[in-house]
Amino acid sequence: MREPAAFADALTVFSGSDAERAAVARLAADLAASGRYERDTGRELTPPEVVEHLGDAPAERVASRWNWWIGSLDLAYGEYAEFVVRRWRE
Repeated sequence: MREPAAFADALTVFSGSDAERAAVARLAADLAASGRYERDTGRELTPPEVVEHLGDAPAERVASRWNWWIGSLDLAYGEYAEFVVRRWRE
């Protein structure tokens, strides 16, 4: 299982606050633990995998990039909306 800290460290390449990055990292770890991404894509969800996909997103803050990617997964496979970042505490 991937820990949120590993995702948070990898996400430092994108703009955003530490709190925003932590919120995305928690959701990434939850998604990895769920096994849903691996089931749907055949690939393990790792920090480098997340960075690769978020790098394709429009240049915005890390939460916007994450939500863009999760939206793409939701369109392709369904049932990813629960992993959308809605808010975080600064």
